[in-house]
Amino acid sequence: MIIGVPKEIKKQEHRVALLPSAAYQLIKHGHQVLVQQGAGVGSGFGDDEYQHAGAKLVDGAREIFQRADMIVKVKEPQPAEVALLRPGQILFTYLHLAADKTLTETLAKSGVTGIAYETIEVNRRLPLLEPMSEIAGRMSVLVGGYFLAKHYGGSGTLLGGVPGVLAGKVVVLGGGSAGINAARMATGLGADVTILEVDIERMRYLDITLSTAHTLYSDESHLLQMLPSTDLLIGAVLLPGAKAPKLIRRDMLKLMRPGSVLVDIAIDQGGCAETSRPTTHENPVFVEEGVTHYCVANMPGAYARTATQALTNATNRYIELLADHGLAEACHRQPPLLGGINVMGGNVTHPAVAAAHGLKYVAANS
Repeated sequence: MIIGVPKEIKKQEHRVALLPSAAYQLIKHGHQVLVQQGAGVGSGFGDDEYQHAGAKLVDGAREIFQRADMIVKVKEPQPAEVALLRPGQILFTYLHLAADKTLTETLAKSGVTGIAYETIEVNRRLPLLEPMSEIAGRMSVLVGGYFLAKHYGGSGTLLGGVPGVLAGKVVVLGGGSAGINAARMATGLGADVTILEVDIERMRYLDITLSTAHTLYSDESHLLQMLPSTDLLIGAVLLPGAKAPKLIRRDMLKLMRPGSVLVDIAIDQGGCAETSRPTTHENPVFVEEGVTHYCVANMPGAYARTATQALTNATNRYIELLADHGLAEACHRQPPLLGGINVMGGNVTHPAVAAAHGLKYVAANS
């Protein structure tokens, strides 16, 4: 199989989908790997490393899309990339289609088989999304504390407090991978942390794992009680493949103190706040109702080297499986791959994506 690795062109996206070591393994299995020149530079992996691994360097993306049987990326294809996709080709990347109807329709129309990292589910876990959720969760506290600084429009509250001064209050919506990592970072700083969650067993796990954090059943009444004293609100809710639920309305934000911060990790699935809209690393924040919103849709891209290594640790085995055996046999050997197929043969093949946009759902047939 010919595997193509184009350079990411989404604004300020520096990750790369394949490490030189992974390219080496694929080539060792008899496959050909095409890598666009400069694809790994932003993550600290030079062209010479890919050449040493046996990959062929290609000057532009067009040749990669034309020749490759499988395109491996990090982020959803941009319009210029969608135009290069062809029927029957495999696209393996983060898609987050529930947040973008236009991309869903154009990707389906291309005839490509789009497999989304974020909807491959194994034993109720999302193993290809978890590494990025872990990074985003940890980042959320770093950036939240940063924008609480007075000279950035924040309330001037230090999350950890100091002797004689109470710690800042952090509320985390969702106790999944992103939520638990956010809570770990916040408790490590000495903040007063509360995690809102609906799964009782998950709350028991959080209570044992994070002995200094509080757990609270997640409903609107409890959230309304918490907001007036919250300094940093972290939205870490997730419905696999679907739009994030809007748990925070505009009128609810008005309860928060001016200068408080909201970090919406769920923004790549549409965001969990009514007031959220995607931002970039270049212009990461905006203010609504006196609350600073951080809504960067590719948060882990800020730490591209760590994120690339963590991502490829999770994706490599699936890439090898698809390359070695083809789509049908790979799905037979690893059935969760079927759940990753979001578009195929011109159809939307993930029920949550179809429901998000009111489109017809057709089950994937590997």
